[in-house]
Amino acid sequence: MTVTEQEIARYVGQVREALADLPPSVRDELLEDLPEHLAEVAAEGEGPLHERLGPPQAYATELRTAAGVRPPAGAVNLDQRINAAVRRGRARLRAADSRLGPVLGYARLSDFLRLLRPAWWILRGYLVAMLVTAVLTGGSFGLLPRLGGSTLAALLLLAATVTGSVWLGRRTDRLGRRPRAVLHLSGALLVLFGLAGFALLDSRAGGGGAPIPYEQVYTDQYSGVQDVYVYDSEGRLLEGVRLFDQNGEPIRLGSPWCDEAWQRIQPGPDYVDPVRQPYPYCPQNAPFRIHSPSAPPAPEPAESVATPETAAPTATPSGGQATPGGGPTPTPAPTG
Repeated sequence: MTVTEQEIARYVGQVREALADLPPSVRDELLEDLPEHLAEVAAEGEGPLHERLGPPQAYATELRTAAGVRPPAGAVNLDQRINAAVRRGRARLRAADSRLGPVLGYARLSDFLRLLRPAWWILRGYLVAMLVTAVLTGGSFGLLPRLGGSTLAALLLLAATVTGSVWLGRRTDRLGRRPRAVLHLSGALLVLFGLAGFALLDSRAGGGGAPIPYEQVYTDQYSGVQDVYVYDSEGRLLEGVRLFDQNGEPIRLGSPWCDEAWQRIQPGPDYVDPVRQPYPYCPQNAPFRIHSPSAPPAPEPAESVATPETAAPTATPSGGQATPGGGPTPTPAPTG
């Protein structure tokens, strides 16, 4: 809703009534620039003046405080003092706005920042996607908001959050004062979250100090991992394995991708929570498998040594007899 001249005149009149106890000269001095100021406020956005500036009576109290004029007894309360402090802060911001604008070639700094609003809408959607990923994955994330290591899921999440942020940004001026305040506060928190994430990624890369000799990274470079196969020192495949880092946080790589593993995460009596499903997801697809360690070579038979007791008898010529020494026994010659 656009602020009309009638609304500005009505607001000025109500402020004037709240200052009726002051001398006319003092009252006119306080109200001298008020119509122009209200016109500037009306041009900055939409919404009724009493929602954006507060009730006219509270605004009149702020004018009294800024001019050093003591308000009537009992007219000042905590809310009015807070409104007066807010008003002074806004006045300082407007002064800084007017001083910094010419540095960038604009009448006011806010004119330049207004041109950057579409870029902020896109950045806000990106930060929201990263925040969703950090919440769902336990705080570990990279440059893309990957859910389950899927690039497609990251792109879909980004498309949804950026589109929603742009849609909300185009309608921010139609919101009331409190919804806009909540939106601005959430935006500031998102900026702090983004700075913290940037610092985390920078530390992982070893920036700002000595190179890190070793650091566990569970995303980005392992985004193509589908399954994990663990082998013992004998080269045998281990099944039912879960991986944890030094802080006891589970390390999740890949996702169930074979038919058997996919069936286990489907709703039904055999359902297994994917987060609790051990490695490997698909043991039948192990890159290699050793069923049993190789058997040691059989020992060669020892050579036998012949002894006189075990020596075999020596063959003798026909008609001869073996002697105890193994030599042939001579045959006696025939006699005449």
